[in-house]
Amino acid sequence: MGEKSKFVAMLFAAGLWFAATPGQAETVLRIGVVSRTIFYLPAWTAEQQGFFKAEGIEPKIEIYNDAHKIFTDLQAGTIQIGISSIETVILDGYKGGTMRLVAGTAQRPPHFIIAQPEIKTLADLKGKTIGVVSMHEGTTFFIKDIAKAAGFALGDVKVEAVGGSPARQKLLKEKKIDAGLQPYPLSYEAEAAGFTNLGPIARLVPDYQFTSVMVDNKWASQNRPLMVGFLRALRKGTDYMFAHPDSSAELGAKELQTSPANAKRALEDTARMDVIARDLSLTDLSLKRVFEIMQQADVMKSEAAYDRSKIVDDSYLAGSRK
Repeated sequence: MGEKSKFVAMLFAAGLWFAATPGQAETVLRIGVVSRTIFYLPAWTAEQQGFFKAEGIEPKIEIYNDAHKIFTDLQAGTIQIGISSIETVILDGYKGGTMRLVAGTAQRPPHFIIAQPEIKTLADLKGKTIGVVSMHEGTTFFIKDIAKAAGFALGDVKVEAVGGSPARQKLLKEKKIDAGLQPYPLSYEAEAAGFTNLGPIARLVPDYQFTSVMVDNKWASQNRPLMVGFLRALRKGTDYMFAHPDSSAELGAKELQTSPANAKRALEDTARMDVIARDLSLTDLSLKRVFEIMQQADVMKSEAAYDRSKIVDDSYLAGSRK
């Protein structure tokens, strides 16, 4: 046996050959997403198209149906990356915590106000039960805008935390809630089933950073190449999703558990309404809107001043663009 063959044999024996071979070893990243909705299709696309694998990443995407649990699992290190609503990260940043937003996904809410068939106007929601993802973030903070537009007080509706969009869809069908904010394609399915569509929430809240990529910066700073590679793959997934609507609709139908026609319509509406930031950027306009609504809801101190540096680390996204 030659010297090279002996060396290779030693590597195999030591269990090191696989890790030492470029393009073979992949690092598992656990990624928490809230639900099966269009915001997460770029991640599923990046996985399907091998963009994560090309960066040495094996993604394990888990659907939580609970945005707050994603935040607590990030803190605990159970997962490494979250793609979720951002309010808990803002609160953490202003308390001196290490959670940070590193990229944007949905920069405005693509939800429609879906209600039971007998509810015909926003005013009819008075006294009704509205289901939201969590009492801490996301669509919860839009209920005040709905109440104001409908002409009644926030206390005139009952707000219940019931989980993500699919959970709200199920509870609407079971008549356990009277209304909920539903993103497409679930809103299309609800309309087809006879539920009332009271219009887009974007009409009341036009700019709002609804979902973003978030990390514990202690972990991310120690794994910078991995984090940069993840964002590079996610950008490629986003680009591919928009550039190949037919194949993306097929994947969307599978992951969103809807029809290909509904998935394609969702992609078209996403592009038309500019819902997803194609370059994954986080704009101050969308971030400030979240900050201001949190202040209006008395979740954030009214005297606090918006400070991007407390909640965003742009360095990873900048690195992914090089």
